[in-house]
Amino acid sequence: MRIPLRLPLLALAALPALALPLAPTEANAKGCIKGAIIGGIAGHVVHHGVIGAIGGCIVGRHNAKEKAREERLRREQMAHPGARDL
Repeated sequence: MRIPLRLPLLALAALPALALPLAPTEANAKGCIKGAIIGGIAGHVVHHGVIGAIGGCIVGRHNAKEKAREERLRREQMAHPGARDL
């Protein structure tokens, strides 16, 4: 029996949506959504939209986490201007 190709693709497309509730911060969710949109569009151009969306979600989430971390460090430095980074 052969499984239609659409079923695995549909399961892969649902992965970012299923992972969103597991994201611990708002920045992670926003990064995933933005990355998935851009990755999906870029992937669609080369006929790999689902893979592009998943990869975009991962990269977007990473970038959002880094940006949130830098913002947190900047706020901490503003609160304690005499503290040094070690």
